[in-house]
Amino acid sequence: MDLVTLQHLLGEVPGKRVACIGDLMIDRFVYGGVSRVSPEAPIPVLVRSHELKMLGGAGNVARNIAALGGSVALVGLVGGDAEAHEASRLVGEEEPAIEGYLVTDPERPTTLKTRFVSGGQQLLRVDLEESRPVSGEVEQRLIRTLRDAARGAGVILLSDYGKGVITDAVIAAARETAAETGAKVIVDSKARSFARYGQIDLVKPNAAELGYATELRTETDVEIEAAIARALELWSAKGVLVTRASKGVSLGLRGHPVRHFRTTPREVFDASGAGDTALAAIGLGLATGATIEAAIEFAQLASGVAVSKAGTATVSPDELMEAVFSAHTAQADGKVATLRRMVEEVARWRAQGLRVGFTNGCFDILHKGHVAYLAQARSWCDRLIVGVNSDASVRALKGEGRPVNDLESRALVLAGLRSVDLVAPFEDLTPIKLIEAARPDVLIKGADYSEDQVVGGDLVVNWGGEIRLAEIVEGYSTSAAIARVTHKDAAR
Repeated sequence: MDLVTLQHLLGEVPGKRVACIGDLMIDRFVYGGVSRVSPEAPIPVLVRSHELKMLGGAGNVARNIAALGGSVALVGLVGGDAEAHEASRLVGEEEPAIEGYLVTDPERPTTLKTRFVSGGQQLLRVDLEESRPVSGEVEQRLIRTLRDAARGAGVILLSDYGKGVITDAVIAAARETAAETGAKVIVDSKARSFARYGQIDLVKPNAAELGYATELRTETDVEIEAAIARALELWSAKGVLVTRASKGVSLGLRGHPVRHFRTTPREVFDASGAGDTALAAIGLGLATGATIEAAIEFAQLASGVAVSKAGTATVSPDELMEAVFSAHTAQADGKVATLRRMVEEVARWRAQGLRVGFTNGCFDILHKGHVAYLAQARSWCDRLIVGVNSDASVRALKGEGRPVNDLESRALVLAGLRSVDLVAPFEDLTPIKLIEAARPDVLIKGADYSEDQVVGGDLVVNWGGEIRLAEIVEGYSTSAAIARVTHKDAAR
């Protein structure tokens, strides 16, 4: 996801309401050190140092929505025990941005997952839970609560961990409420079959769950496509979104081909709750009115940040912005290439049937005119190479005092532009060696040149390419920018 899209989406988040109903849990983390093995059995002895408690399951989905700046109504079930009071405290005190709608069933315990952790590794997990489906008056109270909580919500999320809250009647109530309000319904489920959810907007299984439900393999893109097609035959859902860990996600909507969204690899510190983060981000993204594609990219970014943190972590808008900045910096570094790597990249692009363009310049102080020029150049090709003069060649062309910015700075700024696919520095006064090596399909210069003045133009035309002259944005130039700064300094 690019920075502009992310900023726009985050700007739309405040005030957008999402209702989340599902299996509420308490995640308890007991931390300590291990330095010996028990004399009673071959097990490590954990010396407890501290512990943390936080909302898990559907509660973690709600936490992520709140952390991203959204408004969330959480509908969950608690028991008649001490953990129920802890869940109420967590919602009311620790997570004040969550609007809690907790229903009590005194006949069952509040779901509690206790993890024992040492050195960043989980040693043991102990679960306290009751998985039987709710029924009778408790089920009816959940349905009434759901209807109240979903008022004004653009999206209703069902977080089904199989602990008994998401019954057929609750699912039906969610669909009916959505039909009345125009909300979308999205399901994230650990169920073995997704047919019971009916005609909802989106189901979000992982690849293993999709494989189990369809009895098909789900390793490759082709296998995923076949499994999604089968799923849409078996289920009434309008769409299937499959999370595939490091392989990204795949989306199948009725009447449309399956699309695959790759993800940027990140170091995984703890995958606990990453699916909750993804569900929260998709729901919140759609609640803002974003496209499904933008919501998916938002979810990939958020879950990528979440897995780099310990525990069932939430992510903040600032962390998402930082992640995009970091990704773009790394991407920019990777776009700056030697002549040899440029040739290798061009060969790879041509093997894919892509049209290669080339332009060049000093690009000393990047301004609006440069950005518009490069955007137009990119519109004439599938991949754009920008040759950029070295510091010595800029000095030879422009005189002493130039360049204002050194080659590394100029190359990285150019590489940060979406319109630029590769930056190739050159030492000579002209980029003729780069042009000969790249053999571009289209050679681009500004409209202040004529075609016969474009360096390398005769070569490009001879091998069947073309010359394009891009429009110049009046009033913008590096020399003018330097003159304005010099004038201001002199006037002080």
